Amino acid sequence: MKTTVPLAYLVSRYPAVSHTFILREVAQLRALGHTIHTASINVPDRQLDVMDAAERAEAQATYCVKSDGAAGAVSALAFWAARAPGRLFSTLCQGVRLGHGLKGLAYAVEAAMVARWMHQRQVAHLHVHFGNAGAAVGVLAKTLTHCHLSYTIHGPDEFDDVPGQALALKMRAADAVVCISQFARGQLMRISAPEDWPKFQVCRLGVDPAQFAFSPPSRSTPKVSLLCVGRLTPAKGQVLLIHACAQLRDAGVDFSLTLVGEGPDRSRIETAIKKHQLQGRITLTGALTQDGVRHALAQADVFVLPSLAEGIPVVLMEAMSSGVPCISSPVNGIPELIEHQCTGLLATAGDADSLAKQLMVLARDPARRRSIAQAARLKVEQHFNLALNVRQLSHIFGAFPLRPASHPE
Repeated sequence: MKTTVPLAYLVSRYPAVSHTFILREVAQLRALGHTIHTASINVPDRQLDVMDAAERAEAQATYCVKSDGAAGAVSALAFWAARAPGRLFSTLCQGVRLGHGLKGLAYAVEAAMVARWMHQRQVAHLHVHFGNAGAAVGVLAKTLTHCHLSYTIHGPDEFDDVPGQALALKMRAADAVVCISQFARGQLMRISAPEDWPKFQVCRLGVDPAQFAFSPPSRSTPKVSLLCVGRLTPAKGQVLLIHACAQLRDAGVDFSLTLVGEGPDRSRIETAIKKHQLQGRITLTGALTQDGVRHALAQADVFVLPSLAEGIPVVLMEAMSSGVPCISSPVNGIPELIEHQCTGLLATAGDADSLAKQLMVLARDPARRRSIAQAARLKVEQHFNLALNVRQLSHIFGAFPLRPASHPE
């Protein structure tokens, strides 16, 4: 096997309940022989005692920038001032411009901390998930150290404020950009110079089919169990789902809905449930562990995620792998996963009537549910298989030389 370069993985928050796919990706890369060191700007979103064993081990091994505090910041600045004062000054100035003032200066200090951590581990290759603040830190770390820099760009959040995110600058600075969908690649092409386009490579996320065993619903009882898993945010469309559920009830459909997740939209969702008098049919569980999600999938007849904006949700892949037919919306990268009436159903984004119509189709037709589940599982196995797609990612990383010539010793 070709010698693989050690990699530093940087995420704004890691591990996080909504980013378990990153943890799985890291584990797969390590299984392929990559040395991966992980760093997080922010502390994890949960205490160690509520994490599963894999998350807990990863959290304990991850360098957390903000946990290093002021002492870590001063130490990192002194370290680089002694070794590369000119580059440190350039990094601080670029940070101020990039973040429009003090916020950007904070990015530069965080970059100095990440760069020192990388230097201590003799790592010269930084990979950043998402094009947000963590990507800004990545750009500045490259200015300071001349390390190799790559990103995984998900969308759609990065595309909501392209100038504010300085996304075009980040693309220019990158050596390689992994796009989780063709949609994301197209959006980056739209805001980048043509000479940067060869950097943009589509490499999809995926799931391990063995971890989400295929078990299509065999129940033929009139009552249909609906499941929605995702952060409770406007982009996920849970309030819209409540409106559609009211139409199901009024049409005489016997159903229950389980909403898994936590987030800022919870109060609006609870208000909608009360307004439509659906308290007896809808359960909010809060966030669940991966084992909890798998258990919820095993009890579900239909999975529904009526997103208004998305990348390609991994939770849809999990449901499809598990044999639960999915209903979603044709936004951003989702049609690359779900082909309407073949591997799932797609409702018009933002349209409660369309969503209710698609829900009724599957609620009233168990045979249709089973046929969609079978086609969906095959789609995941062939195109959204974690092992296959991480092997492609490994090849992308393998194209890096072992060490940038200008990296400071």
